[in-house]
Amino acid sequence: MIGRIVEVAEDGRHLAVKRGFMTVSAEGEELGRVPLSGYRIMWMMVMFDLPVGTSEERRAATRFRNFLLDQGFEMAQFSVYMRFCAGKEQVEVHTRRIAENVPDRGKVHLLAFTDKQYENIVCFAGKLREPVRKIPDQLVLF
Repeated sequence: MIGRIVEVAEDGRHLAVKRGFMTVSAEGEELGRVPLSGYRIMWMMVMFDLPVGTSEERRAATRFRNFLLDQGFEMAQFSVYMRFCAGKEQVEVHTRRIAENVPDRGKVHLLAFTDKQYENIVCFAGKLREPVRKIPDQLVLF
């Protein structure tokens, strides 16, 4: 049993979550496994303030937002995007990719924190406190 496949790499390998482990397999054969830990799993938050005064600046801001979406980030608020990462190595990969795609003007801030820290996020919608967010069903891990 492979488990719930969460990503298929270009070389055909599968990344799956099964019984508290993240497993890598190819052609039905398990190649490796890593135990899932709330202290090892990371989240990335990208916060940005980009100028949109000219049509060129609006295009650059839109390109950056679309880049984040293409990289598996989800919008948490306007100009705040979040992404689940399998570990610190993946955070570093996405940090380099973001650095290569930052627009010429504006500010972009990156935060990385563990899944255990993510559990402590408190959200409000108006005056109502929103329920605690859970790890998404579909994980993007590459």
